[in-house]
Amino acid sequence: MMKKSTKFMLSMVATAVALTGFSASAEEQEDGINVGGAVRVNYGYKDYSEASKDKAGDLTFDMAAIKFNGKKGDWGLAAEYRFTSSTEYIKYGYGIYNIDPEWQLQFGINKVPFGNRGFISNSWWFGLPYYLGFEDDHDVGVKAVYNSNGWHTDLAFYKNAEYGPTENKRYATDLYTGTINGNEYNNEETNQVNVRQTYTAEHKGGSTTFGGSVQYGQIYNNKTGNTGDSYAAALHLDSSYNSWNLQLQAMQYEYDAADAVDSNKIGVSVVSWQYEIASKGQAYNANIAKTFKTDWGSVKCYNDFGIMTPDVDDSSYDNSMQNVTGCAVSAGPTYTMFDFVMGKNMTFSTANNDHVGLPEAGNDWDKRVNINFGYYF
Repeated sequence: MMKKSTKFMLSMVATAVALTGFSASAEEQEDGINVGGAVRVNYGYKDYSEASKDKAGDLTFDMAAIKFNGKKGDWGLAAEYRFTSSTEYIKYGYGIYNIDPEWQLQFGINKVPFGNRGFISNSWWFGLPYYLGFEDDHDVGVKAVYNSNGWHTDLAFYKNAEYGPTENKRYATDLYTGTINGNEYNNEETNQVNVRQTYTAEHKGGSTTFGGSVQYGQIYNNKTGNTGDSYAAALHLDSSYNSWNLQLQAMQYEYDAADAVDSNKIGVSVVSWQYEIASKGQAYNANIAKTFKTDWGSVKCYNDFGIMTPDVDDSSYDNSMQNVTGCAVSAGPTYTMFDFVMGKNMTFSTANNDHVGLPEAGNDWDKRVNINFGYYF
């Protein structure tokens, strides 16, 4: 699987500029191009796989990434490209224009402004919205960002996903054209509009960011030429107090595809895999974390919980749940995440790996241990 070098790099000036475009560091950054990247390996042990248990898990190459962050006057750029053992893909790549100290334009493959402004997760495993297409997604379009006195506004239009609809190697989850479990899907994302508004209140011991997000877009059927639509809305909170952090999010989504073979589900793809999800539902997240400072770095321990409740016509569709308990250790240029993952009716974290929110035969939680070691430069 995958997980975010940006979490470790958020403290770096270049990444802060790329994600927000508005901070004191953005004004102070000198002209030039910074080049960085990461190399990661991953250990995984699955209690639901006899082969994994026989071998005491597997140690594999995760990915290598190269990043570019540059600035020249009011113009800038940000890009990241990743290489895995089986494929390669762009995560993001966009130009930047700073209109004034409060407004910025980003054009290209940039981060879709939906949900928590950072992540709705602490672990390498992401939160449940990632697998539905609503966390750390990147599409092709233009985004205007406003930041002043605690207020942060994102207004964006995306023409389409970063890769074509038949491609499954993408970094983040998007609609898929192809056959999954014998079902044929012919859907493309197009003409999507996003609005997100947040406000950050400073208080003793930290700050709290409140916000809301809405998203609306079209779904083009490339076989029939007809068009459906999709929408999503979310309320989110990210609060820090001393060394503690709390994240809460509640969202509703619906994919209403034209000429759907089964209106209760839809096909998506991510990281060289494709699977089906309930076409309509709600997702709820509650995450808590505590950071411990050390002489050599820091340790952040966390518990991330997410549940997805399908809201379709078929009453046999079941809830999907994921809980990740772990610690992230930062030491020098390294960042290591130790995760104990429990999944129920979930892709990637359970034995039944081909859906989220669809009917499930069993009621057991599947479990796995995951350790991801990264070196960042």
